[in-house]
Amino acid sequence: GASYARKSICAHSGAHAPYDFLCCSSTIISSNCDNSVCWLMNGRGMAWMLQVHPDTYALVVSTENITLNAYLGNNRPMLVTNTLFRVGGAAVLLSNRRQERARAKYQLIHTVRTHRGASDRSYGCVTQEEDDAGHVGVSLSKELMSVAGEALRTNITTLGPLVLPLSEQLRFLATVVLKRVFRADVKPHIPDFTLALDHFCIHAGGRGVLDELERSLKLSAWHMEPSRMTLYRFGNTSSSSLWYELAYCEAKGRIKKGDRVWQIAFGSGFKCNSAVWKALRAVDAVAVGDAGSPWAQDVDVLPVHVPKVVPIDDDQASYKTAA
Repeated sequence: GASYARKSICAHSGAHAPYDFLCCSSTIISSNCDNSVCWLMNGRGMAWMLQVHPDTYALVVSTENITLNAYLGNNRPMLVTNTLFRVGGAAVLLSNRRQERARAKYQLIHTVRTHRGASDRSYGCVTQEEDDAGHVGVSLSKELMSVAGEALRTNITTLGPLVLPLSEQLRFLATVVLKRVFRADVKPHIPDFTLALDHFCIHAGGRGVLDELERSLKLSAWHMEPSRMTLYRFGNTSSSSLWYELAYCEAKGRIKKGDRVWQIAFGSGFKCNSAVWKALRAVDAVAVGDAGSPWAQDVDVLPVHVPKVVPIDDDQASYKTAA
């Protein structure tokens, strides 16, 4: 009979790529919607590995496999996840080699991880469990949006001092002092992150998630466009949606040298993770399209207006191109 050898991704990459450096193989698996950002900072993640191992490449593959958690039962709260996700995937090559800076597109400058697993309310808002018939699935709590908001506030409280100008930091600090020290009844100040960040790649977990983030962070329709068009075109591809969104910014010719990109991801636990990248050069939209961008066929007709409600029995329903 025929025989074959099973090889790792690292082995295949080394055999087909003309790399003359030492290949350090390590696999980090995270089955969460936030794993695109999680692998950058989680324990001995990729950022840690690149600090420890000089002259190294790190290949990061982010994907959503909906078959793993497909629910076959009849429990309605657990059926919801069957309609939320779509298969998607992206790969990113990182390196700490000095000679690669000339052709690198981005530099990772900040990562912030918020984990609220110590709270029973946060931990239990997304759980994998069995129904009465023994079918395994994922159950979503009605408190999910509230928990996500709390995790986001904690995350931006840490990220703010790293990226915001001093004027915004002082305003934020003043409201905190008034509220906590003087017990004043004042609304918390939401910093204007558009003063420090140019592009926003927000986890496309659903329209409700994007609407809440747009309201909370006071973002414009232009800032939300990459996330909304990713959700419209590809659906909720979980962790890989962040890279579809960044690819949208590139395909539209938005990325200029010095621009800062904020990626925001959410995941069960409950977690909220942020990564801030700095563009080392302007990204040529034409070159990106020729290189096989996922947006190459659609970039000229996007963005489109996506109505909140569409009749499911109306075959003539169409989306009008936004002005």
